[in-house]
Amino acid sequence: MNVAFIPVRGGSKSIPLKNIKMINGKPLVYWTVKAACRCRYIDKVYIATDSNEIRKVAEGFKTGTEAEQFTKAMVIDRSAESASDNASTEFAMLEFANKYKFDNIALIQATSPLLQASDLNRGFEAFGREGVDSVLSVVRQKRFRWENDENGFAHPANYDVFHRLRRQEFEGYLVENGAFYITSKADLIRCQNRVSGNIIAVEMNEDTFFEIDEPNDWVIVESLMKKNNHIADSNIADIKLFLTDCDGCLTDGGMYYSEYGDEMKKFNTRDGMGFALLKEKGILTGIITSENNNLNQRRADKLRLDILEAGCKDKLAAIRCICADRGISLENVCYIGDDINDIEALKAVGFGCCPSDAMPEIKNVVNYITKAKGGEGVIREVVDRLI
Repeated sequence: MNVAFIPVRGGSKSIPLKNIKMINGKPLVYWTVKAACRCRYIDKVYIATDSNEIRKVAEGFKTGTEAEQFTKAMVIDRSAESASDNASTEFAMLEFANKYKFDNIALIQATSPLLQASDLNRGFEAFGREGVDSVLSVVRQKRFRWENDENGFAHPANYDVFHRLRRQEFEGYLVENGAFYITSKADLIRCQNRVSGNIIAVEMNEDTFFEIDEPNDWVIVESLMKKNNHIADSNIADIKLFLTDCDGCLTDGGMYYSEYGDEMKKFNTRDGMGFALLKEKGILTGIITSENNNLNQRRADKLRLDILEAGCKDKLAAIRCICADRGISLENVCYIGDDINDIEALKAVGFGCCPSDAMPEIKNVVNYITKAKGGEGVIREVVDRLI
């Protein structure tokens, strides 16, 4: 039997109770537990903690809206000694190994929320190869390393300064990212270590280089999670109202004029199908825009949208009114925006999205960033993610 072991303690000094601090809309430990539960090779996922607060949050995964995804998860106690500042992770692993039956163990660190089930799948596939005793996760770094000699002079450690390679020619070097380690119970007990014997390194995405230890790490990792579209399924489970800005989302944001001065806009046919799919699901649809012109009205009519709020100066206020009229909670709203006048609305709704060419300030507050640019099928991409 293969198990995942995720040790989380309540005594973190740099970020108090960081393992249940919210990151990208969910507690930190949620992301690695979810990845472990989705791994096809893991039979049980043990979350070991000394904290009642962490226990309560972790047990909530099994009773929440995503409960079916967490059936493998089990919260267990760990001793105060194993959760002390001076105790090694191996101490906690060995304590666990002495109490529970299993064949192989994947140590997973909650501080690596960019971990995916696919990474763990590749890890166990490598572990299953003949002659392999242990596996660890790594990232490849293409950096020029230097070291000081005994006289304090710097020398290149991994390249020739007179033959500097281009990045694409540089093989680089492997660095542990701390996301996961796999070994057998027998080898763990015999060697008293998370890895031993013949070790295979499994490469992960370069973004996963970052672990969360300090507050600055938190900012970096959360931004990377947004960039990589790490989304909690519960955020999109019950969308009842789908709203979008027009220019920069439905269109490319360009201003086109005929020789007679007539304004024109470029819309994407695929977005029309996206709205049709939403209507089939009984989801209300609409446009909220600061502009007030006939083009937007005609497009809304053609798409048979339920709502058009034109000339809107306060988009969040407009969304609140729409929700109040229809008895819908903001948590059940998806909104797509691309510029600073959309920020407050995007923060307030349950599922905020933006195009890939949205303003940087917008990308920092949304749940999902499309691969498409404005006017290139943004709505259809979000709809496909929703349904």
